[in-house]
Amino acid sequence: MGIPEKIKEIQDQIHRTQINKATEFHIGLLKAKIARLKREMEENTHGRTVHTGGENVGFDVRKTGDATVVLIGLPSVGKSTLLNRITNAKSRVASYQFTTLTAVPGMLHHRGAKIQVLDLPGIIEGASSGKGFGKRVLSVARSADLVLIVLDVFQPHHLGVLKKELAEAGIKLDERPPDVVIEKTSTGGIGVNAQVPIKVSERLIKEMMRLYGIPNGRIIIREPNLTDDQLIDVLNGNRVYIPSLIVLNKIDLVNKGFIQEVQSKIGNNFIPISADAGVNIDALKEAIYQKLDLIRIYMRPKGGETDYEEPMIMKNGSTVQDVCNKIHRNMAKNFRYGLIWGKSAKFDGQKVGLDHRLEDEDVLTIIKLAGAM
Repeated sequence: MGIPEKIKEIQDQIHRTQINKATEFHIGLLKAKIARLKREMEENTHGRTVHTGGENVGFDVRKTGDATVVLIGLPSVGKSTLLNRITNAKSRVASYQFTTLTAVPGMLHHRGAKIQVLDLPGIIEGASSGKGFGKRVLSVARSADLVLIVLDVFQPHHLGVLKKELAEAGIKLDERPPDVVIEKTSTGGIGVNAQVPIKVSERLIKEMMRLYGIPNGRIIIREPNLTDDQLIDVLNGNRVYIPSLIVLNKIDLVNKGFIQEVQSKIGNNFIPISADAGVNIDALKEAIYQKLDLIRIYMRPKGGETDYEEPMIMKNGSTVQDVCNKIHRNMAKNFRYGLIWGKSAKFDGQKVGLDHRLEDEDVLTIIKLAGAM
């Protein structure tokens, strides 16, 4: 029996089992078995290249710029038009499905940031299992800093399909990794240290760890109300956690009442736009920038003028060391001290070390060791 057949058999067991307190352990273990089998199947096919007709061409995109955004949506929702509208790209546009057959990059310039935007082929239901270009599209999405979900205003129900396919590919949208640490040991069995109330039993935790080949170790749980699904995510170790932004396209074709009706179905967490008519594009650019949580650092050379034209774009929470690493791999090694002006400084020209945390629009001067290049 192959892995897909084993997965199907376990899924059937879950469907036949009534969910209640008495079956929680059994169902939790079955879900863990499915997740482990799916990981095994993915590992068996990882890195294989399809050589039929050059189908992999175009999916190997080098990341450039300060952040990478991917456009995810079903075919013909207007992703290519949107890419052309917000960047300098020239992605092919047509009214039939699957126009984009490769990953088409463009560069969005906003507030001094250079944001790489990738137009990917439309995905369909079953993409995470390999339908269409699904697996290759979703593998590109895994390395993004932001997922832009593009919906057709007439088909908002596709949101559920897209989120499901992303989740099946191990992409957790708008979540953070569970606060769980697993330390493997050579002996001593499994110790569970739950520092907060959790929803999963200690017995199930131990069985899941053994299922994933951890007979000895310690698990430290600081995640309140930890669920069996979250524990499976931790044990799998192949989940990525990415913020998302929902874009409702083609609003120029409907009235305000129609948009309000859509809002009642999918909530109000979306940006209504028309890529074709150029409606609300500036608001979308700003929303992308805000969602990426970027800050601008203005560099001032020693004894020189501050460069306000081209800021150093960093992730919020970055330190002086992060700036050094972005400038040059040896910069931190040659660092003596920094001088800061701005929100993070207690006073103008404050002397700081590598661990100083920066804030938006800070001005930074880096003083290097004598003789350092």
